[in-house]
Amino acid sequence: MESGRTLLKHIFTCILGAVLFFLVYLYFDGKSGRWDAPGHRRVAGPSAAAAAAAAVELQWEDPGPYHVAYPRNYKFILDDTPTCKSTTPFLVLMVPVAPSDVAARDAIRRTWGNEKLVLGQLVETLFILGLPGGADAHQQQEKLKQENLQHRDLIQSNFQDSYRNLTIKTMMMLEWLAAHCVKASYVIKIDSDMLLHVQNLVKLLLDPSTAKQNYMTGLVWWHSPVLRNPFNKFYIPRDVIAEPEYPPYPLGMSYVMSLDLPGKILGVSPQIKPLYIEDVYLGMCLKHLSVSPTDPPEKTMFIVDPLHPLSACSLSKVIAVTTTSIPQMTSYWQRSRQPESKC
Repeated sequence: MESGRTLLKHIFTCILGAVLFFLVYLYFDGKSGRWDAPGHRRVAGPSAAAAAAAAVELQWEDPGPYHVAYPRNYKFILDDTPTCKSTTPFLVLMVPVAPSDVAARDAIRRTWGNEKLVLGQLVETLFILGLPGGADAHQQQEKLKQENLQHRDLIQSNFQDSYRNLTIKTMMMLEWLAAHCVKASYVIKIDSDMLLHVQNLVKLLLDPSTAKQNYMTGLVWWHSPVLRNPFNKFYIPRDVIAEPEYPPYPLGMSYVMSLDLPGKILGVSPQIKPLYIEDVYLGMCLKHLSVSPTDPPEKTMFIVDPLHPLSACSLSKVIAVTTTSIPQMTSYWQRSRQPESKC
């Protein structure tokens, strides 16, 4: 009798398990496709592009310490600028900036970001940012909305703004440019602590020898080694990048590109897992496109670590240079607008 009851229990347990398994199978099969391999889902439906996007997102669900969460379903939440929508600038100045750094934005609006017509060419300035963080994030966001009502020059996406997310910020910048600025000619991505000599940049871009497509320039790093010291800020292990050197790339403080490149870079980026070092990642995308960055005609045009104070001669040649403070940047800009000094 006891053995009969035990047998019935086993049979009942097996039937119940089979029913539960069948229900789970129907749920996943009907909702989102079948699991073809561990960690990879084949999405049901007619759209191959949607299936590929879903596979990429699942594959990179946890970016880990050396990559970033891109692509994701980020959206633009501040985006009412007329730039590239009702205007066609020759050059767009795109400045990545922290949400809280209103002082830097205002300083740029008063100085090089306020130069609108340069050598007969329309120039427009935009600031790209993510979501503020911290306990006062809501108050910061409200201030950003009010600031944008006044200036209409903020492009904000809903990723978390942080140093480790600079690659996301750059890719969202490229998404915005590819969507709105294909009729413009060039863009410079330039950090908010830089002096930009707009006239010298426009002069370079108007030069007949400057390429109109597949063009990227700045302070180009050639044969930059992949750093293997685990105590270095930019350490990358061999299982992330096996090559000893990075592809050539312009240093992220400022680089110029023709406006055919954002769409091309976005086209190859799903094939390259996005590294958190944003300028290196752009170099990897360029290599995939078989596009090489170009050195500027003069090394003095892009300076990352200058010996301050800059001379009048240096200011007359520079395109972009790092500064140490807003007063210094403002002073340099005022001096750069004076008649050119003879060197």
